[in-house]
Amino acid sequence: MADKDAYVNDGGDKVQVSSTSASNEDGLKLIRDAARSLPPDAVKNLLSNGVCGRCIFWLFSIHQHLLPCPSISSSALSAILRESAETEGGVADHPNNLDSVKELEEVEVCKICLGIMQFVYCDAKEMLAKKGSAIDFATTIADVVKLEGHQIESFSLELSLPPIIVDNEESIWSYMKKTYESKPWYREQFPSQRITIKDFLRLSLTNPLEMLLDVKSNPSSFHIRLTYKLSDASPNEQLISKGNECNKRRKIDENDDLKKHGNVEGHEFRKRSSNELGDNKFGGLTFPLEKVSRCCSLIIQCYRTSIYIGGRYLKYSRKVSQTRWIIDDERMGEASVEEIVGGTILPICQGDSYKFHAAGREDIDVRMLGTGRPFLVEIQNARQVLSEVLIKDIEKKINSTETKYVRVKNLKEFGSQGWALMREGESEKQKQYVAVVWISRPLDDNNVQTVSSLKDIQILQKTPVRVLHRRSSLVREKIIHWMKIERIAGSSQYFLLHLCTQAGTYIKEFVHGDLGRTHPSIGSILGCRAEILQLDVTDVKMDSFQS
Repeated sequence: MADKDAYVNDGGDKVQVSSTSASNEDGLKLIRDAARSLPPDAVKNLLSNGVCGRCIFWLFSIHQHLLPCPSISSSALSAILRESAETEGGVADHPNNLDSVKELEEVEVCKICLGIMQFVYCDAKEMLAKKGSAIDFATTIADVVKLEGHQIESFSLELSLPPIIVDNEESIWSYMKKTYESKPWYREQFPSQRITIKDFLRLSLTNPLEMLLDVKSNPSSFHIRLTYKLSDASPNEQLISKGNECNKRRKIDENDDLKKHGNVEGHEFRKRSSNELGDNKFGGLTFPLEKVSRCCSLIIQCYRTSIYIGGRYLKYSRKVSQTRWIIDDERMGEASVEEIVGGTILPICQGDSYKFHAAGREDIDVRMLGTGRPFLVEIQNARQVLSEVLIKDIEKKINSTETKYVRVKNLKEFGSQGWALMREGESEKQKQYVAVVWISRPLDDNNVQTVSSLKDIQILQKTPVRVLHRRSSLVREKIIHWMKIERIAGSSQYFLLHLCTQAGTYIKEFVHGDLGRTHPSIGSILGCRAEILQLDVTDVKMDSFQS
């Protein structure tokens, strides 16, 4: 549970944040004192050129004074700054409460942050939304999270800003250096190291969200993502965006993680341009910047990264496919393992969708017995947090279905490494089978001994005729580790063939030879025609999935 008095990290310093009115009054006094410490001529210049109050606090690296007072509005900040600048930093007799601040009517969108730090944006319906303060904006975000119905234990805040924001930052920094570097206050009050607007926004929202959601902000599987876009880009913005696209593609190719988390905006272009352009220009931009016609659009999303539930499944019917099988709009088989298992898990986890992954597959007419086949169900954007009790309930519900076609065992939650374990095991696993075989002559004792004596024999298999329409024509080398024949009482031409093979071996073709496309085969070993009548998988050996 998040405490009502919490802390925000800002450049290594801890800033206390509280929702109490006393704390707001203390915070407002700190804000006024900080504003009075700023050079009046620079503040007047920035305000007159359309820079918002929060960006001015950020620019002078005194933004930490705003964090304990998330209820102060952008217009109130501008009023405090203008008041302080007009009195040349003198001390005015004002009570330190928000009601005492005569707010300016902020009509213009900030030229630096494009309304982002004013908490002004266009919503999904293209309607203008103006939130008075950080706490008001955080409330809107928290309402989206609650509406989605997510059960959360922590959250991670992700931000995506238009590339022009980075360029605006560089432009204003360069302008300030060129204009005020000779001033006595410059080196003391205008530090060379600053956080970005993106990080300032994150700091401004994190603690209010922690209070509203009653959880902490930590590296988490649950993400709140704010995506800002500028729809009516100016010619300069279009030029910068085009340059950024070229560099983003190169950067993304080098690091897929950047692509995955959406943190590539302006990175490479910023580094290149800052070395090539002059002090007062950046990417073709100069300061004062052109008037901004509208604010950014904003999309608020919340989602949980995929969760993986895995175990082993057993399939008892020869009319159930592993995955949903449709041919010419006609369903093949009575059901599928995918639908029975995934269709049970999805509503319990309250996810958007699911994907079914298994370590190999058996044909629809092949049963999966014995230890079962390893599988994973990937649930996308699950709203329910998994627990051992919930997983046991899922297992029980799957195993109590009326049809009894499919059962599961050893269910557990896998982390993001589950998929890698599945793929790693697929290439290394061994599989055991039992087949009902018919041969064209009576089986004798020598045949039984011959087959049982063969160990780790190599066979060559061309792509089977039955799958040539959907598989490439290749020759595959596979290993038959061991075989054993079990006689069937009262029959001389029927027997059970037990065998252990390398993963990916076509067992049906190994028995009948597939018109000579698999060699050797049971038919060629016994010197007669051989046919497979039934096949069951009895074991799939994968250490990462307990059997």
